[in-house]
Amino acid sequence: MTSNSPLQPTLGELFATLTQQIQSLLRGEVALLKAQVKEKGQKMGLGIGLFVGAAVLAGVAGLVLVATAILALALVLPAWLAALIVAVVFLLIAAVLALVGKKQLDAANQVKPAIKDNIQQDITIVKEGLK
Repeated sequence: MTSNSPLQPTLGELFATLTQQIQSLLRGEVALLKAQVKEKGQKMGLGIGLFVGAAVLAGVAGLVLVATAILALALVLPAWLAALIVAVVFLLIAAVLALVGKKQLDAANQVKPAIKDNIQQDITIVKEGLK
């Protein structure tokens, strides 16, 4: 029993309306996301700039502390030996950090995102909802 009454839309018209509404919803969500990201980016810009400035100054202070350590050791050892000892200590620290970082990267590579499974699950839910 199909009726061409203007008050009862056809199945095709219902699907067309549903498609348009889904597209409008997705466009709206994307627009909202863009606006939120833009606003957050603007607010974070100054904070990030200040953190970068602080990091640069902390780096300079770290270099001064390294020079201080070398000069302090140079009071009891030859200057070249003091510099060598400080350099070796930093190389050892760097090696430890590199090994820990490599372990973290290896662990992260073992985690697989389930994007494909999530999309298939969403499609299944939509299909079941249309039945």
